[in-house]
Amino acid sequence: MACSAVTLSVATIGAVVAIVCLAVGFGTDNWYEIRVNRTIIRARLEGNTEDLKKFENDARYFDRDEGLFRICFPQQKPRGVSTYVSPVQTECININYYLPEDKISDDFSEERWERLHMARAVIGLYLVGFLFLFFSFFTGVAGCWKRSHGNIVATGLLQLLAALVDAGAMGLWHGVQYYDYQKLRDSMAYFGWPDVLKHKGYTTFYYGWSYILAWIGVGMCLLTAILFLGAAHCLRKEKKIEQAKNIQYLMPVYPDKRQPYNYAAYPGPYYQYGY
Repeated sequence: MACSAVTLSVATIGAVVAIVCLAVGFGTDNWYEIRVNRTIIRARLEGNTEDLKKFENDARYFDRDEGLFRICFPQQKPRGVSTYVSPVQTECININYYLPEDKISDDFSEERWERLHMARAVIGLYLVGFLFLFFSFFTGVAGCWKRSHGNIVATGLLQLLAALVDAGAMGLWHGVQYYDYQKLRDSMAYFGWPDVLKHKGYTTFYYGWSYILAWIGVGMCLLTAILFLGAAHCLRKEKKIEQAKNIQYLMPVYPDKRQPYNYAAYPGPYYQYGY
C-alpha cells in the first residue's frame, strides 16, 4: 500500500480526534476542580453566626468546577446566588471577563489587569486555533482529492499553527492560575480566602478531565501536523517514481542528425549480390 495513502488516513483520523478533544475541552467546565470538606469546616465554625452565614452563602465554601466560561456547583449551590442549568445539568454561574468594563474593573490593580488580559487571551487564542483547524479542513479535503502536494503541506502547516496557538492558550491558562493562587494579594484571589479554607485537607484542588482533553487535543494536533507533512513527502516521492516510469515508455528515440549515416556499412538487398 502506498506510503502517502496510509499516512493520510492516519493523519485524517488524528485530525478528527484533535478537533473533538479541543472542542469538548473548550466547551466543558472541568478544567479545575475544587473540593471543600464542608463537614469539617461546619464543625470548626460552630458558634460563630457570621461565619456560618458565609458558610451557606459564599461560593468559596462549596465544591465547584471551573471552566473557561463557567463555574459550576456539582452538588450543593450557595444560597442567594443566581445560577442557571448548564448543558450537562449542573448549576453554574458565568465567569466575568468584564466586557464591557464597569466600575468594579476601574478599581483593579495593575496585576489584576494583567491577570484579566491573560484570561481574555486564552479565549482569543483558542478561537484562532479553531480558525486554523477550519481552514485546514478545506485544504486537507482538496489535497486528498487531488493528491496535491501543496495542499497537503498547507494542511500540515495549519495543523502545526493550531497546535502552537492552542499550546500558547494552555500556557496562559496556567499563568492565570499562577496569578490567582500565588501572585495576587487582593480579596478576589486565593490570598483573600477565609483562613479555614486554606487549612491543609479542608480544600483540595485537581486538574479536571476537560483540562486533560485539551492537552490531548494539542498533542494530537501536533502529531497530525507531522503526519500530514510526512504524507506530503511520501506523495512527492511517489510522483517522482511514477514520472520516471512514464518517461521510459513515452520518450521517443530519434536518429542523431549531426552524424550522417554510413551507407557503406549496410549491405543492400540480397538480389544485388545475385542470390
